[in-house]
Amino acid sequence: MTTATSLEDRAARADAEDPLAPLAGRFLLPEGVIYLDGNSLGPLPAAVPPALADAVGRQWGTDLINSWNDNGWWQAPLRIGDTIGRLVGAAPGQTVAGDSTSVQLFTALGAATALRPGRPLLVTDPGHFPTDRYLADAVARRHDGMEVCRVPPADLEPFLAGHGSRVAAVSYSPVDFRTGELYDMAALTEATHRAGALAVWDLCHAAGAMPLRLDALEVDLAVGCGYKFLNGGPGAPAWLYAARRHHDALDTPLTGWNGHAHPFAMHRDYTPAPGIARARIGTPPILSLLALEAALTVFEDVDLSELRAKSLSLTDFFLTCADELLTPLGITPVTPRDPARRAGHVALRHPHAHGLTRALADRGVVIDMRAPDLLRFGVNALYTTHTELLTAARHLRAVVRESAYDPAPPRSGPVT
Repeated sequence: MTTATSLEDRAARADAEDPLAPLAGRFLLPEGVIYLDGNSLGPLPAAVPPALADAVGRQWGTDLINSWNDNGWWQAPLRIGDTIGRLVGAAPGQTVAGDSTSVQLFTALGAATALRPGRPLLVTDPGHFPTDRYLADAVARRHDGMEVCRVPPADLEPFLAGHGSRVAAVSYSPVDFRTGELYDMAALTEATHRAGALAVWDLCHAAGAMPLRLDALEVDLAVGCGYKFLNGGPGAPAWLYAARRHHDALDTPLTGWNGHAHPFAMHRDYTPAPGIARARIGTPPILSLLALEAALTVFEDVDLSELRAKSLSLTDFFLTCADELLTPLGITPVTPRDPARRAGHVALRHPHAHGLTRALADRGVVIDMRAPDLLRFGVNALYTTHTELLTAARHLRAVVRESAYDPAPPRSGPVT
């Protein structure tokens, strides 16, 4: 039996036995496209267009300002926050949706450092997504004497052994956005707490892709976006989690009127609302929130453990495809083989990653890249199939063999 036939048989068998296969019908996926970039922008859920049509035509167009009460607009950030909370292992009343990821992360880091006064160190990952690093610096600039320490997750425990009493907060993501490596949230959170610091997690590449246990792990604060695995659309609102034990002392750096204890009394001075509602800031982006709420219905009746099992099956299969079809051509997998250390995308290294990404798009295979040389193949177990991954690997092999790509370096701007 040839390698090609073996891979075909394995893909066909896995897809035929997939209990989650019907979930692809919950998305409006374009025909003829293999979409492997849901870790950057999730595709359109079928529930979103009618929800937006109703939000625009009836709620806004007909009910107008009455919709704040009659259609639940005012409660939307907390209601949708609780829906996300169920996906990340948070009991109700600890998660709020609205604003951007940057705003939510600034809020989380500012609140965390305020909860640990007198501790001048803020730890972040030198390999963090740029926004996370920039905002850690921005928070530090607001506090005299605060210093940002860039410590890789693998080096956290030794660092805390020498500096733990001075650390206010540790800010990491469980997923390396470049390579797809998965870090041990439980171990890193525990190490942070042993030092008396607070654990702040960026879950943009994890929420909706795997089971998360924020309450069980005693995470302090966490943020995540709404447009990757949550499929809420471009620029979808982000969310913030704050553990209930911190609510009474939670001092957020951005104090807008929506977070006031009596927002419609228009008091001169700010009094924070009780609970997670104090993390609200300004008037929320209602249309985007309602699109996100509709998108989250794709997770109804979905067992996240099954989702994770399929995701691992997909990434394991694609790594096998890479070994057999791509490695002989000089394309090197960099994502860990160990399932416990592998998240929801596979990264392959090639010096002409930009040109290959564009060439694959011309063939109907949508991925993305991270400079200078990583191709990222995102899988979403709600709709990705093993057969699609094999087809993508074959297209990439053909492009490389035929040198059918532009070897020029990327120009500025997004890669599509």
